[in-house]
Amino acid sequence: MNNSVASTLRLAWASLRILLVLTIVCGVIYPLAVTGIAQGLFHDKANGSEVTVDGKVVGSELIGQSWNRKGTDKPDPKWFQGRPSNSGYDPMATGSSQLGASDPTLVKNVKAAKKQVAEFNGVPQSEVPKDAVTGSASAIDPGISPDYAGIQVKRVAQYNGLSVAQVEKLVKDNTAGRTAGFLGEPAVNVLKLNIAVRELARK
Repeated sequence: MNNSVASTLRLAWASLRILLVLTIVCGVIYPLAVTGIAQGLFHDKANGSEVTVDGKVVGSELIGQSWNRKGTDKPDPKWFQGRPSNSGYDPMATGSSQLGASDPTLVKNVKAAKKQVAEFNGVPQSEVPKDAVTGSASAIDPGISPDYAGIQVKRVAQYNGLSVAQVEKLVKDNTAGRTAGFLGEPAVNVLKLNIAVRELARK
């Protein structure tokens, strides 16, 4: 065996050993370590922040969902409604409508949505906030603004046999402030809020 062939074989063997070591470290040890840490310290978040009611998973804190009347595309007046979703709240098809702010189609859709939201909640169109008529970039935003929750309070209270004050308190209790006190905007998690409404209405 000449020196050239021997050198090539040594390099090939060295490369193979590096490949095996990196495969074990990056493909086995590292994923197991990260999974172990996630399950130990961040169990709920690592498993999708599932929300359970009566032992049954009803959704995720991180993913918005439809609150329409069963079997229809009509919003159920008993529940707080989330932001419009371009994907029908499908977490496998996230994304915005990709329409620009001046796009005639978007302008038309927003005007129609504002009228619908105002009529549904019995408020003037001037009180309808932006997030009530525009979808988020992900299309599955789980939260709404306190203003949007606010215009829905009377309707939800009426259809659930609750007082306005009771529902206003639920909104306040389920409103999260800005992250670290200055990042983002206050938001109300719609799933948690509707669960709270359901539990209070049961009493």
